[in-house]
Amino acid sequence: MPPARTTRGAQPTSSGLGLHFVSPKKSRDVKKTQAFVNIPGVNAKHKRLLDQMATLMNPLPVLRTENLSSVSTPPQSEAPMSIDDANYDDPTDYIYDANSDDYVVTADQPDQPASHPTDVEHENPRRRLLPDRMSYNLHSAWKALVPTLVDAFLKYSARTHGHPLPEARPVISACAKRGCAQRRVSIICLFFDLLVHHGLFPTAPSQPRMAISIDLLAFYRALFERSCDAIHALASALKTHYARRGFQMTRGDGQIIQEPFRRSLGQAVQWFDILQVEVERQTEAAVQIARERVYEARRPQLPDDSGISTPMSSKTTLVKGRCSSILMQRCPACFAGVLFGRPLSEGGDIHVATDGNFHHRHRRSAGDCPRFYDPAYFLPKAQVDEVGHRIHSLRKRAPKKHTSAVPDEAIDQCEHSYEAADGKKQKAAMDSFDDTGVMALICRHDIPLFFANIDSPGEQQKYAVALLEHLFSLVPQESNVIALYDVGCVLSRSLSHYDILPSSVTSRLRFATTAMHAYGHEWACQLEYNPRMCTGLGLSDGEGTERLWSRFVKLIGIQRSSSRQRRLWLIDRQAAAIGMEMQVDLGDWIKRRLKRGVNNQGSAAKEALRNCGITTEDLQAQWADQKRSQLSIRAHAPARLKKELDVVLALQADLDASDRALQATRSVVERGSVSEETLDAVASLERSHERLMTKVEVLYSSLNVHERFPELQDVDLDFVRTLLMARDLKINIRKRAIGSFFEWDKLDRAVGGANQALGTKLHQQTRKAIAKRQPALMTAIRKFNSYCERLESLYDPSWSIPLPTPLPTKLADLRNDQTLMEDVWITPSVGNVPRWMEDPDVRDGIRALLKWERCQEEQRRLGLEADNLCRWFGDELAALELALRLPTNRTFMFTIQQRRDHVLLLQTRWVTPLASSTRFIGSGNAALKLALSLAGSHGSPTTAAYSLIPTSLTLLDPSPEEDTAEESIPDAFEEGPEQAALSDVLQDGTIGDEDDEDEDEDKSMGEPEYVITWQLPEDISRTRVRPAQDGFPHQVFEPRDLSILAQPTARLNDTCVNGVAALLYSEILTTSHVRPCAILSTHDLPRIRYNASDEVLWRNTSWTSYWEKGIWLIPIHRPSPVGHWVFCVVYMSTKELHLFDSLADRQPWKNDVKDIMNLISRLSSIAHQRRGSGLIDVKGWVARPLIVQPLQTNGYDCGLWVLAAIAAVLRGAHRPGIHEDDMITFRHYVHGLVAKIPVS
Repeated sequence: MPPARTTRGAQPTSSGLGLHFVSPKKSRDVKKTQAFVNIPGVNAKHKRLLDQMATLMNPLPVLRTENLSSVSTPPQSEAPMSIDDANYDDPTDYIYDANSDDYVVTADQPDQPASHPTDVEHENPRRRLLPDRMSYNLHSAWKALVPTLVDAFLKYSARTHGHPLPEARPVISACAKRGCAQRRVSIICLFFDLLVHHGLFPTAPSQPRMAISIDLLAFYRALFERSCDAIHALASALKTHYARRGFQMTRGDGQIIQEPFRRSLGQAVQWFDILQVEVERQTEAAVQIARERVYEARRPQLPDDSGISTPMSSKTTLVKGRCSSILMQRCPACFAGVLFGRPLSEGGDIHVATDGNFHHRHRRSAGDCPRFYDPAYFLPKAQVDEVGHRIHSLRKRAPKKHTSAVPDEAIDQCEHSYEAADGKKQKAAMDSFDDTGVMALICRHDIPLFFANIDSPGEQQKYAVALLEHLFSLVPQESNVIALYDVGCVLSRSLSHYDILPSSVTSRLRFATTAMHAYGHEWACQLEYNPRMCTGLGLSDGEGTERLWSRFVKLIGIQRSSSRQRRLWLIDRQAAAIGMEMQVDLGDWIKRRLKRGVNNQGSAAKEALRNCGITTEDLQAQWADQKRSQLSIRAHAPARLKKELDVVLALQADLDASDRALQATRSVVERGSVSEETLDAVASLERSHERLMTKVEVLYSSLNVHERFPELQDVDLDFVRTLLMARDLKINIRKRAIGSFFEWDKLDRAVGGANQALGTKLHQQTRKAIAKRQPALMTAIRKFNSYCERLESLYDPSWSIPLPTPLPTKLADLRNDQTLMEDVWITPSVGNVPRWMEDPDVRDGIRALLKWERCQEEQRRLGLEADNLCRWFGDELAALELALRLPTNRTFMFTIQQRRDHVLLLQTRWVTPLASSTRFIGSGNAALKLALSLAGSHGSPTTAAYSLIPTSLTLLDPSPEEDTAEESIPDAFEEGPEQAALSDVLQDGTIGDEDDEDEDEDKSMGEPEYVITWQLPEDISRTRVRPAQDGFPHQVFEPRDLSILAQPTARLNDTCVNGVAALLYSEILTTSHVRPCAILSTHDLPRIRYNASDEVLWRNTSWTSYWEKGIWLIPIHRPSPVGHWVFCVVYMSTKELHLFDSLADRQPWKNDVKDIMNLISRLSSIAHQRRGSGLIDVKGWVARPLIVQPLQTNGYDCGLWVLAAIAAVLRGAHRPGIHEDDMITFRHYVHGLVAKIPVS
């Protein structure tokens, strides 16, 4: 047989479609060649063997719970006699189940009845996802055993409390006689209560081979509360410790057991905690009975329903009520009040926050174990699912009509911006995780209240609604609640459109966004939902969930590989520990908030209010007007118009790029020798491009912007187009900038230690991501600033449209820029431009007013919370004192005394400037008297069995710290959105004299080749061009400019001011001596504001030789509200700025002086680099007004006054000596100077 031909060319050919070749199957491919064979009888045999093993492994179908300690043990020959014979930790015989920290027998143990093994077991016999019968029996045995150990544990705790631990006895016996004869017999197990009596906790509910010291388990619990679950670490540490001391755990054959403690220690830790939970539950039940008696006794003493005066309303009726005990125990500052019904506009009664976290996931492959713990914080899954079904069914109906203060377009933008608002957004792979996160509800003190386990791909609304609904079931029916949520605006709209919650709840519920996330919302949304702008919220920020997640971060890795039930147990117990710690810290929390919030921020706000020089009433009126205007204007273009406009703008950008390519092609072609055909082809392409540009203009006109915005009917179309593009671009910039703020803030906090370190890899990845996105942000800002520059050049004051202000290009400056969060104004203002828009002092005053109002609200709420703490202290102490005196609580006397001592210690921790120690002492005395009166004949506490002996340790007294560490997040967001901005990266491109040159070139191209040449436009024939003279560039005066100078009431434009200033210089130079002055253009200061590049500044100012001049003259135009000209003289020798304003207005100079100093610094630096001149010292400058009384009473002569002031300085004076009556003559004079220029 000839050898196979392997090359393609050697293959045989055929006609037609040819032969079809396929790759041959691999030889001995198991997956493809082998087939399953059913052996007769094998299934019956397998089933019989499984039944036999189930019978052997489970001799008792159901373990009895009545008397587990007396359950008969198997014969001694079937159980190992010593730990050496117990090969229970041999990895070759057992596998570790991550669900229950236990060893289980391998694959032959079924999950369900033995006759129906699961498919999972066949696929992976070493992994069990569901608990089997043995696991259920084990947990049932533990659950039955734990309640029987409560009494023994309490007695041991009371006996050892405050005493050194007793030495371990070599023989544990309950025999009281010491002299009797002893006989040693090896046994399998002692009675469990005897073990606990001697301070040992069993590691199994029956026949334990090992017991763990209760004190070691108690220490581990305290360690768990401060760190996290560390069973493996502790087990390995014990093994290493004993090995170093010469003790090795070995099997019967002498081989070392690899993990002798892990399984046993895990069981002991888990069920010892369940024992403590059981003790706490029974103790709480006993104390709750005493609480009810104290409440009934004090009910007549509660304040009657009364009307109280509040700052917002003259009288508010409050109703007596009481929150559920579980809420008062978790946060007495929030829920221990007795009067409810404060209006939502005044802050309501309760502030809570909710948020979801999708890092706390659970891997589906980790499986589950039997339910061994009833969570105290997690809502039942059925309760959450019921809310989800309700929402799903209601959304099938048509939404109700509802009028919202915020436009729906704004909330739609918020909904699209946040993933939390998209319940369908998959945040975790559901094929890998069965539980995807946790939703938390906390009070305003960051204390966790309730959790909801998230088992859906996204953050659906059912979790937040279920938590709030559960909260309302535990508070009085008159209480009002404010909930802070990342997307509170979206959830609020949903509750308004659908009856998800009853009206009795929604009428008492108000939403706000969290402080940190508020800046990602639309500005209209912030006006209603930003907590820093909402009345009544004080300094509540809603970011406590972020601080809670930061404390839970250590559990993320552990809980993913734990069983589902163990994961809930870990989170729940960690939440209980955090809640108890934060409850003790409530007094310090109030003192920190008073010092760093109310006092520091309130004082700064008060100082800012004094500096702005505007009364509080005026600022409140301006703020109300701003909210009314920005919520009522058409700030949100229709969605379809925006989409169409985006398409046109994208097409426009493509055509601009093709135009640049055509121009570059023509320049290349013209430099070389090409044929006529090539030139004709290029010309044809240019004509086609021009036709496309014309069609784009027609397409833009077809959008009917003027019809959709009739208020823009008389505004130039180019101006409107640029204005709309600037508006959309600023929205994009705001979103990008806020993302950069959060990223940089995360890095800064990780470096500063406020958050956990990111690690080198994650830190570098974050920095690279920021660096990758920053150029796009810089480009967008430069583009927006160019729009602002073009808008100012096209602006006509008669349109009354406020111009947008440029944005800085430094991240720090952009954070602090107050205009970042404001949208571009796209409608004309009626009447005068409001002060809150144009006056920086009003804007600063409004921000200070809002901060001061929030601080005042915070102080009032802190006072209420301090009262609640004092009231709860008295009630709880009375209940504990009463419980100690009730004979029915004899068993729990030790734990009740511990609680009482804990509460007594709180009176020193909770003393604040708002609640003195005298009040707490008085409450304590009253509580004791009330307990004695209620106890009656049982007036003395039953302390025969339990007595707490305090143990004092002599330690060196460390120097006390004045203050505790403040939470890292709230201070970063205490400032308003206006106080939150990238390096002045300056754009190329400007407006100014070059535009005039371009216009001159366009209009001097020659006469059109038309037949009727005698009808040329008159403005072309009357254009006057003054050639370059006396160091000034050429000046171009259009007929419109000459008409302005001729009209007695016309306002001068920039051409008139710049051109006439040059004419005045030449005129004075011919008649007298002129001071060496550099007259800058009116466009130079706007270039500084719009972050022009050094090249642009140098090109437009170098002709003045300003570095050689000691005096600079800077004419300044203020475009708002109707346009106003002012003038500044810079004296380098004396470091003085002389300010001239014919209206003698003082307020706007603050920003102008800042820009002027920036201009001096920039021009000095540029001249130093290009001409080697010395740098100008920008420290110690003084700005002085040239006039303090207005010289002008009309609204059109300001430009003439500036020209008069320029002429006065050129002649050596400081200010003009003419009066307003002379302005007509002066206008004729400057008109004559221009008229003398020959017509071009």
